[in-house]
Amino acid sequence: MLKVGVIGCGYWGPNLIRNFIQLNGSDVVRVADLDQDRLKHMQNLYAGIQTTTDYKEIILDPEIDIVAVATPVKTHFTFGKEALMAKKHVFIEKPIAASVSQVEELIDLAQKNKRKLMVGHTFEYTAAVRKMKEIIDSGDLGEIYYISSQRLNLGLFQQDINVLWDLAPHDISIILYLLGCEPESVSAIGSSHINPAIEDVAILTMRFPNNLIAFIQTSWLDPDKIRKMTIVGSKKMMVYDDVQPTEKIKIYDKGVELPQHYDTFAEFHYSYKYGDIIIPKIEGGEPIRTELKHFIDCINNDKVPVSDGASGLRVIKILEAAQNSIEKNHKNVLV
Repeated sequence: MLKVGVIGCGYWGPNLIRNFIQLNGSDVVRVADLDQDRLKHMQNLYAGIQTTTDYKEIILDPEIDIVAVATPVKTHFTFGKEALMAKKHVFIEKPIAASVSQVEELIDLAQKNKRKLMVGHTFEYTAAVRKMKEIIDSGDLGEIYYISSQRLNLGLFQQDINVLWDLAPHDISIILYLLGCEPESVSAIGSSHINPAIEDVAILTMRFPNNLIAFIQTSWLDPDKIRKMTIVGSKKMMVYDDVQPTEKIKIYDKGVELPQHYDTFAEFHYSYKYGDIIIPKIEGGEPIRTELKHFIDCINNDKVPVSDGASGLRVIKILEAAQNSIEKNHKNVLV
């Protein structure tokens, strides 16, 4: 039984606490937060759980094997570094840190101390995203032309990161997972409307080899909650709508075909295909439970997590380049 300490009991921390407690291979023994009300709430939910306002009590507890971090991004590096130095396995919510150099240091520490480092790219553990990868890898969509993704909602406004760093990590990690490759360059544009120092609307463009392009639109200022991704291939198209309770994936047998032969421009006509819509069956289950169960299995059996430190680094490289592009007025930046 792996003993777990969770730092952060605000928005996402309680989900980590609940799942670590419910999993057979782990148990939460101590949680930390600066808010006493949140700590009392955790004690009311889980009798016997120890609480503290000092995260170091978790870091220095010799009985704790795993430290899970669900705090503002600016604290991720400090908590992760201290936990790894104390020879704990570390799980950090996305984004894993605030810069490439920070992530590289965390990866080095994990390797040096022979501990597992994992980032919360939760969507890589959903049945829907894994089904999408299976469909793409099968070649059913043909050559992938482009991917368009929207992650929009009203709030939650962050104080330490902009909307791109807050929302785009999910879409970036999904796209990298689906394609199995990294972009060569990125560009981004953003604007600030509520807090002049922080972009609350942004669009990221990622350019991959073979003329493949991906767009990610993010916003804290949209009236609707939208979580939608469209993948367009040479044979078929696929739409993933995570807001839908069922039928999250739809495959459209639609496309455009070029004529094989023509003698004059007047004879040149595109052929449009309008076929069936297929809705694959998607199994249920809570992704975060799958994610944490995978982390426990990696610790017990010395496996490399799907969303390990290197996965977190790939996402941060893109975010850092995108931020650079925003500051340089939408300039294309190599990753």
